[in-house]
Amino acid sequence: MRRIGLLRGIILVVLTMLSPLGARHLDYATIHAMPKSVEKDYYIWRYLSSPRSTRSDARKLIREAKRINAKLAKAYRKKTGHRTPRIRHNRPRKLLTAAQKKAIAQKKAATVALLKSADPWQRWLRLSPEMQVFVLNHAGTAGRKQLDHPISPELYARLTTQHAFNETIRRIRRERLPHWTRALFNPPAKKHRLTHRTLLSLGFNALYRGKPAIGEIYFRLAAQASNKREEVDQALFWTYMSRKNKRYLLTLTKSYDINLYTLLARDILHLKYPKTITPSLPETTTLRQQISDPIYWAKLKRKIFNKKVDKKALATRYREADAVGYYSYILSKASRDTEQYFPMPYRDLLAKLPKSRQAILYAIARQESRFIPASISTSYALGMMQIMPFLVRHLARKRHEKVDYDAMFDPRKALIYANAHMNYLTKWLQHPLFIAYAYNAGIGYTRRLIRKKHLFNGKGPYEPYLSLELVDNDQARHYGKHVLTNYVIYMNKLGTPLRMIDLLRIIHQPNKTDKFRQRKK
Repeated sequence: MRRIGLLRGIILVVLTMLSPLGARHLDYATIHAMPKSVEKDYYIWRYLSSPRSTRSDARKLIREAKRINAKLAKAYRKKTGHRTPRIRHNRPRKLLTAAQKKAIAQKKAATVALLKSADPWQRWLRLSPEMQVFVLNHAGTAGRKQLDHPISPELYARLTTQHAFNETIRRIRRERLPHWTRALFNPPAKKHRLTHRTLLSLGFNALYRGKPAIGEIYFRLAAQASNKREEVDQALFWTYMSRKNKRYLLTLTKSYDINLYTLLARDILHLKYPKTITPSLPETTTLRQQISDPIYWAKLKRKIFNKKVDKKALATRYREADAVGYYSYILSKASRDTEQYFPMPYRDLLAKLPKSRQAILYAIARQESRFIPASISTSYALGMMQIMPFLVRHLARKRHEKVDYDAMFDPRKALIYANAHMNYLTKWLQHPLFIAYAYNAGIGYTRRLIRKKHLFNGKGPYEPYLSLELVDNDQARHYGKHVLTNYVIYMNKLGTPLRMIDLLRIIHQPNKTDKFRQRKK
C-alpha cells in the first residue's frame, strides 16, 4: 500500500511539473471548498477528467454540482462507469398532486373519446374554451387535422383568453393547418393571455402574408405584453414597420436601452445616437489575479445580486483599468441597466489592429461576458471571449502552444486566441452580423443560414429587417442583433462614423458580406 501511495504521489508531482500555462492545481479538498456555482461545475469536470481524481472523489463531487451538462456527465461516466445521479436543485419542479394527475388523465381520456366519436368537430364546439384548448394540445397531429374547420373571429377570440392557447398556436403554425392558420389573422380578445413571443410571431406571420393592419394590432399588443425594454422596443419598431407611423419611432427614441431598434429609429429620423459610458480608469494592477479567478467571480456575483449590498460602493473597489469589466457590470446593475456601459480595455493590445477588427472583438466581448475575464458559461465556454474548450485545443495546436483551458481567464490571452479565430472567420465572412452568427453557432450553421433563399435576399417590403427576425436559432438570432449593435457603437467610438441602417442595407450583397453565396452557382 505504501508503494502505491508513493507512486501516486510521484505521478502527481510529475503532472504538476508538466502542467501547461494557466493550469490550476486541483484536488478534492480545493473543489469541495468552492461555492456551488457554474464555475465550480467547470472545475469538477476538469478534476474528473484528470488522472488525479478517484471514483470516490467523483461520487462525492457530482452531488455538489449546480448543473450537470453533457461534458460533466461524460467525465463522470468515464470515471465511475455509471450514469450521473439525479441532482436535487435549489428550486425543484412543482410536482402535481394526485388529484391534478387524475384530472389530467380524465381530460386525456375525454380527448380520445371525442376524436373517436362520429362528429368530433360538433362535440368539440360544445366544450368550454379551457377544454377546447386542452383537446387541441393533446389531440396529436392527426387529431388536430380532424378539428381543422373554419373558425369564427368570436371563437378565436375566446380561445385567446386561455394561456395554453400559446402552445396551440405554435402547433398550428408548425403543422400548417389551413383553416386554423387563416384564423390567426383575427384579432385576439381584449383580455387575451397571449405572450409577447406569441404576439410577435403572429405579427410577423401577418406581415409575411400581406396583412399589415393585423400585424400592427399584434405588434402593438406585444409591446404591452412585456416588461423587458428590448422586447418593448422590438414590438414598437415593428408596429412602425406595419403602418409607417413615425410616432412609434419617436417613442423608441425615448428608450434608455441601446439596441438594434432604437438605433434604427434614430437612423430613420436622422437623429444622433445616444451617449454611452466608456470608463477611463487608472492603470494599476492590484486586482489582476482576482479578476482572472472564476471562483472569485462566483463569490462576487452573490454580492452583486444581493439586494442589501450597496452596488455603487462595491463598484469603487474595481476602479482600475484591468477590472473595468467588473466596474462597469456592477454599476450597470446598480442602475438596473438604464446606464449603458461600453468599456474599451486592453488598448495596448488592440490598437495595433484595424478598427473594424477592434470593433468586432469589443462587440463580441461585451455580449459574451461584459468584459469579465473569469466568465464561464453553462457549456464551459471560457473567459472574456467565451471560447469553447475544443476551440482552445484547436487554436493552441495551430499556434504550436501548450496551454491549459484556464489560460483563457487571462483576458489578453483570450483576445489573442479570439483574434486568431477571427482570422479564420473573416476569410469567409465580412459582415459583422454573419461573423457574429458564426462565432456563436458555428461557421457551418452560418453557411447554411445565409444560403437559404428566403433570407437576406433584399426582396420584400420589410427587408432586410424581417430576415433578422426569421433566423431559426433563437440564441444566434438574439446574439447577432446584440453584437451588431455593439459593433456600430464601437466603430463610432473608434472614430469611424457608421450607421446601423447603412450596415443592414448591404446585407443582401454577397460581394460585400460573404464568400459562401458568391461560391454558390
